[in-house]
Amino acid sequence: MRPGLGESGGLAMNLHHLELFYYVARHGGISAAVRQMPYGVQQPAVSSQLRLLEEDLGVTLFARQPFALTEEGRQLWEFVQPFFDRLGPMRDQLRHAAAPQLRIGASEVVLRNHLPRVMQQVKRSHPELRLTLRSGLQPELEAALRSREIDLAVVPLRGRLPAQVRGRKLLSLPLVLLVPKAMRLSSAAELWTRGRPREALISLPATETICRNFQKGLKHRGVEWSASVEVTSMGLITRYVADGYGVGLSLVEPELVRHPKVRVLPLEGFDEVEVMALWPGRASPLVQVVLDEMDRYVARHWPPAGG
Repeated sequence: MRPGLGESGGLAMNLHHLELFYYVARHGGISAAVRQMPYGVQQPAVSSQLRLLEEDLGVTLFARQPFALTEEGRQLWEFVQPFFDRLGPMRDQLRHAAAPQLRIGASEVVLRNHLPRVMQQVKRSHPELRLTLRSGLQPELEAALRSREIDLAVVPLRGRLPAQVRGRKLLSLPLVLLVPKAMRLSSAAELWTRGRPREALISLPATETICRNFQKGLKHRGVEWSASVEVTSMGLITRYVADGYGVGLSLVEPELVRHPKVRVLPLEGFDEVEVMALWPGRASPLVQVVLDEMDRYVARHWPPAGG
């Protein structure tokens, strides 16, 4: 006497046979199952292998014409269905987990205007790359690096590198002031040669490198001028200048400062801002690929310093 479905009896059911049974039970017949299977198999082969499964179990699992599961077939279906239903999602999950991942933090300007073109090149050699992007200001991104919440950051930097962080200089950008075109000025210096500027200053928070460099230059000239409008995005600076809220502090970056209602005034003699790529610890091979591509991108779009 053969054991029932709930008893082992020393028998080992063929997993492929169970998979074929799953598709037949799911789609209501052998011919329908053959059309829906994710791999090619002929109907006679399915029929013969299911007969072997029934012989191993010593039971009939389903009636052929018309199709109907027997009581034993229903028991086996209830047993195998959860496993094979979850097999596809589990395969996708494991493949997704195995794909390389990179978490990058930068300003909205970098994430929007520049990083897409860099990563387009990186994806050619790493098509399965999963990318997580995080916008933020310099202190936030440096903290995220130290806690290893991100793998790479692109930020302006002044002074020493943060603890436990390594970096590579990408480029230096000069400071500029953005003024409404209606404002009659031939140079930035005209704003403070007559004393303290009366115009509202629009800038990033005072802790940002661009603001520190600007205030250092003003102090050297004996000028006091603090921000009246503080924003968290350099794109907003251009927008508010265009709308007449005041004078904006920005960087030489064409896609950032270009606006039909805005004019750019160079800030000669002010320290430039170094834009750095930062990462925690030793750079992984993937981070190194991105760094090299960033260098190539900078070389294509910005002339060398002093060039």
